[in-house]
Amino acid sequence: MSKIIAIIFAGGSGVRMGAGKPKQFLEVNGKPIIIHTLDIFENHPDIDEIYVACKENFIDKLRKMLGRFDITKVKDIVPGGSTGMGSIYNALMAAKKQNNEDAIVLIHDGVRPCINSLLVDKVISEVREKGAVATCTPLFETPIISRNGEVVEETPVRAECYTAQAPQAFRLGEILEAHDSVREDNPEYCGIIDNCTLMHRLGREVSIVKGPRTNIKVTTPEDLYIFKAMIEYRETRDAFGMDS
Repeated sequence: MSKIIAIIFAGGSGVRMGAGKPKQFLEVNGKPIIIHTLDIFENHPDIDEIYVACKENFIDKLRKMLGRFDITKVKDIVPGGSTGMGSIYNALMAAKKQNNEDAIVLIHDGVRPCINSLLVDKVISEVREKGAVATCTPLFETPIISRNGEVVEETPVRAECYTAQAPQAFRLGEILEAHDSVREDNPEYCGIIDNCTLMHRLGREVSIVKGPRTNIKVTTPEDLYIFKAMIEYRETRDAFGMDS
């Protein structure tokens, strides 16, 4: 059976967090956010290997953290690119050196530490059947389109709208082929925010796996506060044997 690989991109600078260092290295409950995220894939029995794209001047720091927190599945850490998609490409290329094209890759943000093994199970099952998958959450607010940011231009049907999240999963050879195709004319991935967008632009069908609303991306101080509160809730729940 094909290997299952996690690609974690953590090359962001954390400007919106305003913490003076990349947000993925902020500590919450004694562990950096990136380690909270890596723990999910380290502890999942179906994940064989992990590849991480990281800010180049933090690679040594991350290597030390892997030893400190007993993360053993990381096979390589590569420098991040100038964009998030560039970082993902670098990690995919590292995975290609040691894996076949039919390997399954789960691509995930280093600052999305709130997923669980059940979601990983669902994504793996779906990508095996469909070949391309994006974790999505139904939109609960009213969507508005405004190209100038000043007036409402369109109000799409809310029931038809979802928020694309992660993990997103593909076959290694197919997602690399898609990246290579785009990079020929668009090396900075202008207008392409994630791999779901990339595959859709190339005419590839991407299936939806519905994820939990708690699958937040820790980007702002408000997100950090929510993540801390979620950890405190989990600890209280586990201590008292409460149901989820």
